[in-house]
Formats: sequence, structure tokens, C-alpha cells
Amino acid sequence: MARRTRTTRGTTLGLIAAAAILVPGAPIQSAARDAAAVPAARVVRQVTIPAGTTLRLRVNRGFGSDISRIEDPVSATLARAVVIGGQTVLPAGSSASGYVSDATRAGKVKGRGRVAVRFTRITPANHTASYTMQTRSWVAVAPATKKKDALTIALPAAGGAGIGALLDGKKGAGIGAAIGGGAGTAAVLTTRGKEVRVGRGAVLTVRLNTPLTININER
Repeated sequence: MARRTRTTRGTTLGLIAAAAILVPGAPIQSAARDAAAVPAARVVRQVTIPAGTTLRLRVNRGFGSDISRIEDPVSATLARAVVIGGQTVLPAGSSASGYVSDATRAGKVKGRGRVAVRFTRITPANHTASYTMQTRSWVAVAPATKKKDALTIALPAAGGAGIGALLDGKKGAGIGAAIGGGAGTAAVLTTRGKEVRVGRGAVLTVRLNTPLTININER
């Protein structure tokens, strides 16, 4: 009877010892599973877009020589992705912002409508970070109207010459031409030249003035 009691006690102690060895292992296995479930840390790589690279930007809101003022905000979206070394650095749809750098109305005597914009910031599509950039000015100038002005002046002058000829020969023709020409010139001087406007949806091609460095997330 005493021998059976010792055997039972020995068996119980052996089981307790085995449990003491196995239990600490459970947290280790659980930690291993948790580590496998955690996604790998992202690697951030910097890519530099060289100066001189062209960006095709689609205007979100129109602007013009007669409707804009200097420093008015301008916004656009990237119409074509920028790819460096086979990798897309700036996806299409990236948001760009800037300002009107020049807005000059056409003059009555001389000068044509002129408007210019610069872009200073860009936010890559699907990113929250934005980057400062510098582009060269994009400039638009209204077409010249000299030919039209010349016709405006010449037609009244011709009419005046005809009236003068009827009145007093060559001398009268000269006087009539001066009168007619003067009337035409007055009409031109009171009418402004053409303005220039850029509508919503227009695509502008601008160039980077300085290099632009973008952070690219990689797994």
C-alpha cells in the first residue's frame, strides 16, 4: 500500500513538471503568431524630378487678363502622370495650386491683354502630404489687332476722300481724307483691344524651375 502511494505521488510530480515546461512555451507561440500577423513596415524612398520636367495641368477654374488680378489663386489637376525610371512619381489626378502672376488688360492706344500664372504646390493623388514646387510662368497674350485697326481707320478715310473730291478736287480730297481718318482713329482709341481668357478644363504645359523631391512609399 505504501509502495502504491509512492508511485502515484511520483506520477503526479512528473505531470506537474511537464506542465511547468509546456506552459511557458504557449506565450512564445502566441507571440510568433502575432508577429506574423503584423504587416511589414513601409520603406520610404525619395525620388527627385529634375528641373525642366514638363507638367501637363488641367485648369479647375478659368482666369483671364480682364477677369483676374495678380495673386488670385489658381488650381489644376495633373493630366498626365510623371514617370521617373519606370516608376510613377506623380500620378494623374494630383492636385496643383498657384497664383496669377500677371494680369494686364488690353490698352486703348497700344498693348494687348496678357495673363500669366505660376504653380507653387502639388499634392500627389492618394497622398496627404503636399510639396512646394517652383514652375516657370505660363503666359498667354491676346492676338494683335493691328490689321483690324488699320481697316477701321482706312474705311472712314476713303469715304472722307470721296466727299472731298466731290467738293473741291484734289485739295478737297486731302481734307476729306483727314476728316475721315480722324473719325476712324477716334473710334479705335475708344475701343479696347482683345483680352485673353483661359477657360476651365484647358490644359497648360508648365516646366519645373527647380528640382522637385517626392517621397515614395514602398513595401
